[in-house]
Amino acid sequence: MSSEEKVVKDLENEEDKSLQYVHENRRYIGSKETFAYILHDFSQSFNIGKYGNRFIWDVVKIDFKIAAYVNIFTGIWDVVNDIFIATIVDRTRTRWGKFKPYVLFLKIPLALFGTLYWFMPFFFPDTAVDYLPKLIFYFAFGVIQETAGTFSGIAHGGLMSTITPHPMDRTRLITLANFWSGIIGEKLPELLMGVFIDLINNNIVRWKLRDLFVGMGLLTSAVSTAASFYFIFLTRERVQQTIEKPSISQGLRAIFNNKPILLITLSDFLAGFGVSVGRSNYFIDVLGSATLQTIVGIPGSFASNTSYALIAPMRRRFSTKALWIGEDIYTDLCWLSVFAIGSYKQNFTKRKVMIPVFMIEEFIEMWTYGLRGVIGRELYNEAMDYCEWKNGYRSEATISVAKGLVGKLQGVGMSTVQNLFMARIGYIQGKTVGTQSLRTKWWIFALGTGVPIITSSLGVIPKILYPLTGKRRDAMYADLLERRKQMAERVAAAGTDQKKLAEIAQAEIRGDYVQNREID
Repeated sequence: MSSEEKVVKDLENEEDKSLQYVHENRRYIGSKETFAYILHDFSQSFNIGKYGNRFIWDVVKIDFKIAAYVNIFTGIWDVVNDIFIATIVDRTRTRWGKFKPYVLFLKIPLALFGTLYWFMPFFFPDTAVDYLPKLIFYFAFGVIQETAGTFSGIAHGGLMSTITPHPMDRTRLITLANFWSGIIGEKLPELLMGVFIDLINNNIVRWKLRDLFVGMGLLTSAVSTAASFYFIFLTRERVQQTIEKPSISQGLRAIFNNKPILLITLSDFLAGFGVSVGRSNYFIDVLGSATLQTIVGIPGSFASNTSYALIAPMRRRFSTKALWIGEDIYTDLCWLSVFAIGSYKQNFTKRKVMIPVFMIEEFIEMWTYGLRGVIGRELYNEAMDYCEWKNGYRSEATISVAKGLVGKLQGVGMSTVQNLFMARIGYIQGKTVGTQSLRTKWWIFALGTGVPIITSSLGVIPKILYPLTGKRRDAMYADLLERRKQMAERVAAAGTDQKKLAEIAQAEIRGDYVQNREID
């Protein structure tokens, strides 16, 4: 019997009140920080990334095949630098914590540097799709942005898993953030972009697509950076790190003996073979209006907001694994139905058929929207806690990079496939909206509905094997409760810069806190 299995068995056999720790409604994050967390979550979606491909295809005008090659080179560099950066982050110990300094001090510089992306049409106006200086700039920008973004991205993921030690508190934060982000308008830029693109394409307003993208890109960047910076500045890491810095070999070991993260990674990898060009292109190039995507989503908006009320009762009735699997299959069936209806007698070209079909699909699918947003993120956080339980130390950066490397390597290939697919199906860049060939239109429809589902369907298999459920999960958190108390005492005794954090951690773990109020 392994040491892990022995701990689980011992704890399961004891009628210890600490086993109820995972189910208690403890709150370590006060109202002010919760509000800041919601703003941060809002900032992650307050952008026009949905139309990013159209910016490159129709405004900057980078040749599909060349864009594919650029993605390959930048992807390889991304993989190489991730390994070194993760090691640096995992071995970081400062008075502010392990992750916060990287996120805090890189947030604004990265935002300022990112503005160069939106100014590419001004730097290279009316140039050919293979204009060399433009391609060099595009390539160099991607490499520099990726390197700095890796530091920020790795640290950001680790920070999100350490701001509270309690799983129910994390679930509460994620649920509140997902719900209120939608209410306060995280998708507003995308909605406005759809309307403006239609107005421009139909010559109702005399703007240029270039000016629209630049204006909206800069505006959303400024707003999202400010909202995110406020949270990063305010929050702190509450999950204590070990005094000893994990070695490279320890970090690698934490990857291979972490069964939950291996299964999550395998699921993402298999699902990552989904080939898609996005549904927004279907609404623009086939149905002739980006605004239609907003209209068909109206019924679903009611369901998506209401779906958050279902999270608590669904989690009480079903295991995390069952919800993870069920949401996946449920969503896939919804989109396969749309694909089947649209493919019948060329219905995909008919607004009077497809608009009602999409409306019904959105309404039915969005009842699982809340689960989709909460369960996936909480599974990842659980896997980080599992590493601490299994090994006695946390290696968030190394684990997230290992998980990310699989996705990034695959992403390089799939991004290349996407660009080559667009060329293969006969898509002509810069052509008037609605004038692509019938064959091209069907492929755009298929690549936004049925093909992504079919090509990613194997991703559900590893979910069936996910082990961290029921009493095993409860036992893990009960054991971590005691371990973290002892670790905090060690850090305090060592007299390091983290002494104050250790005292806070001790108070929180003992329960010496006021409900709904932060510990100062």
